[in-house]
Amino acid sequence: MNLINRPFFVFDQWRCNSWFFSVLGLLIALMAGWVIGTKGVLGGLTVVAVPMAICLGIGILVQPKFGLFLYVNLSFVIGFARFLPRDTPMGTGLDAILLLSLLGTFLNGKQMDWKQLKQPVLWVLIVWLSYTILEYFNPEAPHRPAWFYNVRSFSLSWFFIAIIVMVNPISRKDIRVFITIWLVWSFLAALWAFKQQYIRLEPAELAWLAEGGARTHILWGQLRSFSFYSDAGQFGSEMAGVTLICLVLFFERTSWLHRIAYLILGVILFWGFAVSGTRGALFVILPGYPTYLFLSRNLMNIVRGIAVAAPILALLMFTSIGDSNYQIFRIRSALRPTEDASFLVRLENQEKLSHYLKKKPFGAGIGTSSGAGNRFSPNHFAAQIPTDSWYVQLWIETGVVGLTLYLMMLVGIILIGTYKIWHLNDPRLITLMIALLAEFVGIATVSYTNPILGQFPTSTIIFISSILFTTCNRWDTPKHLNYANRN
Repeated sequence: MNLINRPFFVFDQWRCNSWFFSVLGLLIALMAGWVIGTKGVLGGLTVVAVPMAICLGIGILVQPKFGLFLYVNLSFVIGFARFLPRDTPMGTGLDAILLLSLLGTFLNGKQMDWKQLKQPVLWVLIVWLSYTILEYFNPEAPHRPAWFYNVRSFSLSWFFIAIIVMVNPISRKDIRVFITIWLVWSFLAALWAFKQQYIRLEPAELAWLAEGGARTHILWGQLRSFSFYSDAGQFGSEMAGVTLICLVLFFERTSWLHRIAYLILGVILFWGFAVSGTRGALFVILPGYPTYLFLSRNLMNIVRGIAVAAPILALLMFTSIGDSNYQIFRIRSALRPTEDASFLVRLENQEKLSHYLKKKPFGAGIGTSSGAGNRFSPNHFAAQIPTDSWYVQLWIETGVVGLTLYLMMLVGIILIGTYKIWHLNDPRLITLMIALLAEFVGIATVSYTNPILGQFPTSTIIFISSILFTTCNRWDTPKHLNYANRN
């Protein structure tokens, strides 16, 4: 091109582009005005939300790790769904973020460490995923499309998260950020629960109670705080889980400033567990704490841990001190399940299920019980029996074969995590991984009493933390460099 004519060419091109963007901007403005004019406030929110969603989508595709952290945060925000219209697709939005993060991982393939997919935990998850896929063809299933609604929490989300966490360039700093996000949201949840318990409930929360929540959340005139979680059972279990995390970090940190901070936070979170009135949540701490002592392989830790736990357990089991306080009374009653009418009812329901499932080794089909069952096949026997437990739900929908595979998967993850942690050199990394594994054991145990392992945000936290502690060797440092990582 002639250099003399080039400036005129550039000017013409700029003028053409400016006309194009001006016309495009005008059309967008007219469309936005029309949407706001016809849809009102909802239209205004849509006009703001759509560009934000597009920007977020592009950001996730460019940086999948950003999508993972967004997924974690929104897993807590989803609890505010009771403040939104019933048809707000919060769960679908979370699924979209997870899929975008997975797509972004593949699009940025050159930056990913694909060798990490050789980790044993992925093969354990593949076995379970394969079984749940085969369950789609279960001849007992009354409504096959319902399979999609529950398979996400059963296996798909865990598998997708595993790939994202394994191959993305996750750093030690990212792990600390993940735990910090978790603790901050848990602290806010505890404060919200205190507001419910000691100040007042919001209109949307009162409406939720009136629509049926009061049957399980107001007992003897006493509110079971549920914060912004799905219910008090999940809230209480999550509070017990993060209390355990704070307990481990309190014992393992060398800085007294850090210890005092974790102690104060642990007390706040423990009282959050108490005001939930969720007795079963105590079984997050009861197995999780000994798991921490076992994994630490430190005699002084074990002696110190027993010295702290034994008197508290003895007071709860063999005395009635504090029974005048409703929360303490509820916690103490968890240690006497045979005296609990609701526990005996659960055993009766499980006895009925055992007869129903006796000739159904592969279950009634995924999506036949709980919420999906009530929605798609409400007259089916499986939908009419309260599950009250994550494992009972798995038993109903995948049969004794599926439940056995699932429990084997959990045991496999715990064993892999134990092996990996015991071969680490870095003391600070060891502390974080022990805390995550101890909490995993606690949540896996309490899931017998509450179906929390498939609910947000517990599922998100458990899925991510399980991949972190089963692949923790990739962040380890040689022994001679460990001094740089001490507190």
